[in-house]
Amino acid sequence: MSDIQSQFATNTYYDRSFNLNAAKILPGQYYFTKENMVIVTVLGSCVSACIRDKVSRVGGMNHFMLPDEGSGGSDGLWSASMRYGAYAMEVLVNELLKAGARRENLEAKVFGGGHVLSGFSTLDVGSRNAQFVRDYLKAERIRVLAEDLEDFFPRKVYFFPTTGKVLVKKIKRINNNTIANREQDYASRLAKDTGGGSVDLF
Repeated sequence: MSDIQSQFATNTYYDRSFNLNAAKILPGQYYFTKENMVIVTVLGSCVSACIRDKVSRVGGMNHFMLPDEGSGGSDGLWSASMRYGAYAMEVLVNELLKAGARRENLEAKVFGGGHVLSGFSTLDVGSRNAQFVRDYLKAERIRVLAEDLEDFFPRKVYFFPTTGKVLVKKIKRINNNTIANREQDYASRLAKDTGGGSVDLF
């Protein structure tokens, strides 16, 4: 199984609240579909880009974090971090293009980058994630229709690709450490492997 295939979310279920099939994505995963369904994730410091083709209505969501490179701030470390973020975005965009999307029809809504994790370097990971996704979409000329970035709360995001609708619930009371633990585990994996893999570009 390739890296890209292994990152495709496989946790699907029937969501009774919306009477739709749903896909739940975790840190490091993505999902895309042409079907009338909902893609769901929970974000702390990570960010998600919800990207769709407004004509063909194929769309998807990713969930990623830039590796924490320490507070040195050297160009080499920052560049390595950017390469990982670009890989995470390119995987989703390229899979949408393979599914029939056209680059000129792509539009995005972006979420996350909250200041919710302790123990990271002085380069705040939530802010870096938020700024990265803004810069990436601007450079790629993908129109951003909406954003809800940074702040101090985790978010639960529901994306409906066929319509482009997004529902965001800010989680102001957390009963356990699931979100933080999941992102800390993800950050630890990133620290071990920030290569990003190869991507076939269109």
